[in-house]
Amino acid sequence: MHIPESLQDLADSEAVQFLKRPKTITRLFAGVFSLIIFSSLLTDGYQNETDSSQLHCVLNSNNTACSFAVGAGLLAFLSCLAFLALDAHESRLASTRFKTAFQLLDFILAILWAGIWFVGFCFLANQWQHSPPRHFLLGNSSAKAAITFSFFSVLVWMFQAYLALQDLRSDAPVPYKRSLDEGGVVLTSLSPPATAASSVNTTSASPHSLSYGSSALSPYLSAPKAPRLAMMPDS
Repeated sequence: MHIPESLQDLADSEAVQFLKRPKTITRLFAGVFSLIIFSSLLTDGYQNETDSSQLHCVLNSNNTACSFAVGAGLLAFLSCLAFLALDAHESRLASTRFKTAFQLLDFILAILWAGIWFVGFCFLANQWQHSPPRHFLLGNSSAKAAITFSFFSVLVWMFQAYLALQDLRSDAPVPYKRSLDEGGVVLTSLSPPATAASSVNTTSASPHSLSYGSSALSPYLSAPKAPRLAMMPDS
């Protein structure tokens, strides 16, 4: 392991340059927001009523709302960790097709998570609006934190989709570029030289020089003439 000798070496290291990338910063924010959402509801999202010992979700006693937020937050957090690990090895990918497929998957998942968190924000805000005030002793701050960071997650994942789209546009492969270049080389090599073309044009100017020019250009193409037969009169 290389230990940097100065602060400049530390700033120029690969780890710091990786952390300074906009894609990495966006993934870190998305992961932190997802962690806040599912951890806050997982710890204080289920409370018992004042006159009962049974646990209920603080969002209008709807366990589906808490389960949705906890499950989506946990999956989004794991997705951010997985893509961070793939981003760290993105520069080592030799296959252009695999790199393009990875960027396309990143774009699709970012759009999908933005839609999921938009639906989740609307659902959680609606359930919190219909929750009776002071129905639970604790859990109000956890519910508000989950709703707030659900809204922030929509913006973060939309920006992540924009960054993935920019990567797709900048690294778009040209599949037939090499074959077209090779075809251009072949066509260039098969084209007649300028001197031969000029000699053909010169020989086509006069009928007398045509036979000479054609014989000079292709001596093996001229066929030998057959002997002519003459009829002799009877004596």
